[in-house]
Amino acid sequence: MAPASLRFTDATFGPAGSMPSTICSSIFRLAMFSSVCGQLLGDSETDRVQDLMSRYPLIDGHNDLALQLRRHYHNLLSRVDLQHLPSMATDIARLRAGRVQTQVFAAYVLCGAQEKDAVRLTLEQLDVIRRMCTEYTDMELVTTAEGLRGAESRGKIACVLSIEGGHSLDSSLPTLRMFYLLGVRSMALTHNCNTPWAGSSSDLYNFYQRENNTLTLFGQAVVQEMNRLGMIVDLSHSSWETARAAISVSKAPVVFSHSSAYAICNHSRNVPDWLLHELKKNRGLIMVTLFSDFVACEGQANVSSVADHFDHIRNTIGAEFIGIGGDYEGVLRFPLGLEDVSKYPVLIKELLRRKWPEQEVAGVLRQNFLRVFDEVEKVRDELRLSPPGEAQIAPEEVDHPCRLVLRPPRPQAPTSAPSSGPPRFLSVALLLPASLLALH
Repeated sequence: MAPASLRFTDATFGPAGSMPSTICSSIFRLAMFSSVCGQLLGDSETDRVQDLMSRYPLIDGHNDLALQLRRHYHNLLSRVDLQHLPSMATDIARLRAGRVQTQVFAAYVLCGAQEKDAVRLTLEQLDVIRRMCTEYTDMELVTTAEGLRGAESRGKIACVLSIEGGHSLDSSLPTLRMFYLLGVRSMALTHNCNTPWAGSSSDLYNFYQRENNTLTLFGQAVVQEMNRLGMIVDLSHSSWETARAAISVSKAPVVFSHSSAYAICNHSRNVPDWLLHELKKNRGLIMVTLFSDFVACEGQANVSSVADHFDHIRNTIGAEFIGIGGDYEGVLRFPLGLEDVSKYPVLIKELLRRKWPEQEVAGVLRQNFLRVFDEVEKVRDELRLSPPGEAQIAPEEVDHPCRLVLRPPRPQAPTSAPSSGPPRFLSVALLLPASLLALH
């Protein structure tokens, strides 16, 4: 039976076209009750997300802030306040708001530098990341899984250095080792271009076209040396053939630092189911990315679109092989509701709404990445007695005009004895106006 306040009788109704005050009062109380319940439910969900992310703050697998610092500020950190960068999607204040405790920052240089000055440009990008992670007290540069955990206990945003694209090596294992000594702990084998030793998922560039778009023998040596050093092998941007070959060679788990599910959006940068199964065998990690073009192949992406990728990968290989790699600052279009790094709680709320257990969400947030990092370091320790790799790429595989081929200098033809008087360069200098000489 309905409550007395909502029970109607013949005497309840007044004149035609009117509603008695008792009914209006009851409806008003019911509406208020529904509104309050909705607010309490919303507050409860938000509190649940904040509580979970305070206990398991996010490790984000990929961010290109350093690229934007070069583009907009020429890497001049003195002109930047990293606490607040309203023109970008990443700053310290919003990392805090998004509960991002660890950010993997990419040192990325354009593929056009491959046969030019890629190594120098990469060093400059590593320098700016190291500076911002040491000059700002909110941040801390870390190089180990234990260091990452320690940064969390100190309330710091941990910075992990990565290189996005094997073209930064100029096909040199010694260069790889020097990058490791600078603190680099992850490297993507390719970006949007092939290297002489690995195939890319993209056909934007014509570098090193081969029928077999996979790892060469030297590419396998790169993966093996990364295992020996304790550097995470990143397969985002690699061709599927390269990814499969790298997984078969690697003794340690690998990651796709910012890729999503091909079954949901059939873009070549995403990972097909058969490759997901190979990743599971490797105990690796796919860190779902948020770039709209990789999330929704058609239409406007939103938070639900992103969660669909998480659901599919979870149903295919399990939640323990999933992480998050936003790719903020690397691309321009993000799903509605996920426009910057402060919005990560919105995504976590959607996963919880879809009945993901909190422990699985905790894995996605950080535990899965920590497990991979730990296992990479375990393989490093097992290989500690192995000597550094000495594989060298064949000159014909990496032939380009900016690579010096070491050979003895040619004998110089004898020249006539110099004439008396001032040296030739001095004679020229004496003819220059004094005002021009003053510039030097």
